[in-house]
Amino acid sequence: MKIARGLSVELAYELKIKGGDVIESSDRSGPLRYVHGDGKMLPGLEKRLEGLSPGDESKGVIPAKEAFGNEDALPIREMPRNAFPAGTDLKPGAVFQAKDPASGVPVQFKVLSADAKLARVRLLHPLADRDIEYQVTVLAVRDPRTQGSAPPPVPGVVELDPDEMAES
Repeated sequence: MKIARGLSVELAYELKIKGGDVIESSDRSGPLRYVHGDGKMLPGLEKRLEGLSPGDESKGVIPAKEAFGNEDALPIREMPRNAFPAGTDLKPGAVFQAKDPASGVPVQFKVLSADAKLARVRLLHPLADRDIEYQVTVLAVRDPRTQGSAPPPVPGVVELDPDEMAES
């Protein structure tokens, strides 16, 4: 069976920044299981997997624009002007890095516009503008509508059958 929309897919994989560090790998986290076309996969990778069969291998580069979507779809926020260092030129297109005050996670954002009180910024993916190298081996392709054909659940995830649940 070939990978197509609506089918369950299981992959051995490695994703890394082009010419750089590994981002994700099945060596670290186990095989990747997903339903093709459900939007849970990098769009550029999903496109490159279409039509592959179990046992097939594929590798290549996903351009940054295809890896993490179109920048225009990323969220926009307003920030107080005084959140920036005094004297900072907030010209449109300027990119800043900071840490989320609640979580401490690094964030990157681009200035869209600014006035004396507020700056409108677009939040950027941490790997924005980075091409991604991929290498995959298709382990299984199944039709999830056929009983018993879905890939096994991800370890540590409990799947409940609503028909077998009873109120206590």
